[in-house]
Amino acid sequence: MSAHSFTRYALAIFFVVTGTAHFLKPAPYLAIMPHSLPHPAFLVALSGGAEILGGLGVLAPSTRAAAGWGIIALLVAVFPANIAAISTGMVIGGRVVPAWLLWARLPLQPVFIAWVYLTCLRKPRT
Repeated sequence: MSAHSFTRYALAIFFVVTGTAHFLKPAPYLAIMPHSLPHPAFLVALSGGAEILGGLGVLAPSTRAAAGWGIIALLVAVFPANIAAISTGMVIGGRVVPAWLLWARLPLQPVFIAWVYLTCLRKPRT
């Protein structure tokens, strides 16, 4: 298996597992949801479903680019929730999430976006 195929499968597994967690363990996703947004449980389920579909979509060449752009759009859309968690604090299961951990999460978003771009959207070198 090539390195590129490996990263594609890893990306698919990452997003399918993370998306599934939105349904099995929604508490962390509900905790990060800004209070100003309506229907938080629906939005958590919607984003989880989008992650699952995106993860599966990166596996097929015919859907890879659309899935890649969809995942990038989702990652950009949820980034404000990460910032809101820093300003309002976050409690999961009765435990306060340390501020340093919330700050450490911020630089991961561009890393995830780059991973999706390089795996799904960048044209191969000739």
